[in-house]
Formats: sequence, C-alpha cells, structure tokens
Amino acid sequence: MNTFEQNLAKLEQLTSDIKRSDISLEDALKDFEEGIKLASGMEKQLDEIEGKIQILMNEPNPMTKDNPPQMDLFSDDGEVNGTRK
Repeated sequence: MNTFEQNLAKLEQLTSDIKRSDISLEDALKDFEEGIKLASGMEKQLDEIEGKIQILMNEPNPMTKDNPPQMDLFSDDGEVNGTRK
C-alpha cells in the first residue's frame, strides 16, 4: 500500500496529465477515473488518521514521560484495541 504522500504525488501527476493539451479524450478519462479512485482511498486514509487523533486527544491520562502514547492501540489490519472497526 502506498503512503498518503505517494498517493498525493500520483494524484498531482494525474491532474497535470489531464491538463495537457495533447492528451486524448480516452487517456484523460482513464486518468480521471484513476484519480477518483485514488482520491477516495486517500479520503479513507484521512478518516482513519482523524480517528486515531481523536482517540489520542481524548485519552484520560495525558501523555507524559511516565505515560507515553499507546501506539500499539492501532494495528494495520483495521483493528483498534483488538476490536474490529
């Protein structure tokens, strides 16, 4: 899976390609469809990041030297605290 930054760079490239004056209608449509899919995936990534930030901000014990953030709360498989989102 690409990082958000990689996806953003790809989306910017697709946008630039679509604006070219020598692009065919078929290629422009193909790039547009790819961009829409990419943007949708990026929106999901942002929603996940926002959820993680909300959890960290609402933590009852503020982060201190003796209470570091619990980053193991988040796994890459869509689970939070061992529970499926």
